[in-house]
Amino acid sequence: QVRLVESGGGLVQAGGSLRISCAVSGSSFSNLTVGWYRQPPGKQRELVAKITSGGGTVYADSVKGRFTISRDNAKKTSDLQMSNLRPEDTAVYYCGIGSFYSMTSWGQGTQVTVSA
Repeated sequence: QVRLVESGGGLVQAGGSLRISCAVSGSSFSNLTVGWYRQPPGKQRELVAKITSGGGTVYADSVKGRFTISRDNAKKTSDLQMSNLRPEDTAVYYCGIGSFYSMTSWGQGTQVTVSA
């Protein structure tokens, strides 16, 4: 059974930093793309960043230069380091695994709240 568990969310002041993590079990990992997505209150889920099996990365324009995605294939984990956080980054953050164009498994999400 595939399981993704996000951790590390919380409340942070604007301008602060936070690191959230995703641990994967029950699935292959090194050959898959890992994606971090977020769903702000009242809005649709959107891509934040993704990292391919080869280490290539893609970022949403809104987070470029502030967020960094990484992966550890040996541990089957992915981290999203978030810096210079803004109130508009407030959302539930989800990790997913799958192909570059489509995530096939998702975690339950972790809440990130940025206060002004």
